Amino acid sequence: MSRRSELLEFAVLGLLHESPMHGYELRKRLNAALGVFRALSYGTLYPCLRGLLDQGLIAETKDKDNRTAGTAGSRRARIVYELTADGKEHFQELAKQAGPTAWEDDTFDVHFAFFARTEAEVRLRILEGRRSRLEERLENIRSASAKGRERLDSYTTALRQHGEDAAEREVRWLNELITAERNVPASATTRHTATRHAARKSTTAPTSDITPHN
Repeated sequence: MSRRSELLEFAVLGLLHESPMHGYELRKRLNAALGVFRALSYGTLYPCLRGLLDQGLIAETKDKDNRTAGTAGSRRARIVYELTADGKEHFQELAKQAGPTAWEDDTFDVHFAFFARTEAEVRLRILEGRRSRLEERLENIRSASAKGRERLDSYTTALRQHGEDAAEREVRWLNELITAERNVPASATTRHTATRHAARKSTTAPTSDITPHN
């Protein structure tokens, strides 16, 4: 299976994790929300859905409340796709992957779109990996510009400057996200630990008739 096919399966499972959808709705969401799939055709989507059905990762049901007109005046129910228990488990396994394939140009946006269902430490690794990739790209752009500045025409110079500006903006954005990821989970973990400790303490502490002072 190609990386794009794997990415499409991940995206479909992630969208169906939110709610069941028709094929039309799925394609619309993939086109609108995930840029890498803007040119996605039904000829690509439906084989993907068939593969997920064969693996038992999704199931199909008939949407009897929303019927579409068929040929010769007949009416047929549209197919609704929904995630199975195995599908949810498989999606979570895919969401845990934090290697280079999760932060490349054509994959990062898709993984980022499902960060709400991704573990905090995995999110952080993906963000840091993406930042390292962008910083490396920035260094290459600046190095190439410094070496060939005198030989470049104005259009090539402008294009390189555009690429440098875009990379710089994304690095700043990633820095903000990484800072937030490092701070929020830590405080959330602290609150969770404190709450759990207080609950444990209340269940184990002996009762007392002494009224505490205000």
